[in-house]
Amino acid sequence: MANTNSAKKRIQIAERNRLENKNYKSTVRTLMKRFFSACGTFEKEPDEQSKGDLQKTFNLAFSKIDKAVKKGVLHKNTGANQKSRLSFALKKVLKEVV
Repeated sequence: MANTNSAKKRIQIAERNRLENKNYKSTVRTLMKRFFSACGTFEKEPDEQSKGDLQKTFNLAFSKIDKAVKKGVLHKNTGANQKSRLSFALKKVLKEVV
């Protein structure tokens, strides 16, 4: 247990940051899963609405990854790797449909 006031405050700040980081990571994973499921939907039914949903989820995931890297939640190479996975999947799906 912390004895000084500053140590107690650091424990509170660390816990707050841990929860915020957990939220970012969870959101990034959720958006990536949504994007991959949208890819599957677009492969089955390649219409304009599913293409719009695919592009929308792609943009949301990219944005959240960039914000997580900017805040220091994710390492920049991890963010780049995840964005690369998303881009590769998008190109693959669009190429198969066309």
